[in-house]
Amino acid sequence: MRIPPESLRFLSELDAATLYEASGLQGMVDPQIRPMWPGARICGVAMTVSCPSRDNLMLHHAVAQAKPGVVLVANAERCQSAGAWGEVLTVAAQARGITGLVLDGAVRDIEAIAVHSFPVFARGLAIGACKKEKFGKLDEPVDLGGVTVRSGDVVVGTADGLVVLAQESVEVVLQTAIARRDREQEIFRQLATGKTTVEILGLPRLRVEEQANE
Repeated sequence: MRIPPESLRFLSELDAATLYEASGLQGMVDPQIRPMWPGARICGVAMTVSCPSRDNLMLHHAVAQAKPGVVLVANAERCQSAGAWGEVLTVAAQARGITGLVLDGAVRDIEAIAVHSFPVFARGLAIGACKKEKFGKLDEPVDLGGVTVRSGDVVVGTADGLVVLAQESVEVVLQTAIARRDREQEIFRQLATGKTTVEILGLPRLRVEEQANE
């Protein structure tokens, strides 16, 4: 299933929290997997990668085989003692048209990666080195911070965190998210007139408020 470029553009303008709520509270990735440099944002179609701990051979193969526009989504067994991705892979990925990396593991060379403006979300930073010996898997479902990701799913990452949208649900989630955003704009308008969030959202009132209104 191909995600229309126009849909990806609209998704990129929305925050991860709005999309998570619009999806029916599905697809929230472990908050420990976060942007590795300020301002990093990701929105794209996933290509999945499985890597053995402390070995990044499959990330090199993934970069070599990736189609332009994908986001690499890799499970490195949550290893935080070795950086499975650095500046060399970043430059290689950009040359192939890869738009970002989400890694359940650690990366390094983050200052250089930020200079290249390559968005990376990961579990942490580590200067430890990886071997390049063991094969893993490409384009098979992976666990990313408690969420199963398949190649073709959409991954959106903002400062608040990451959400995974199953490819078959993208259009419905997008329309729901746009409606939520529009509703928020109306709430902001009403707040500017002096109304409270308790009034606007119809929240349960404190008993003292109920008595004062009697």
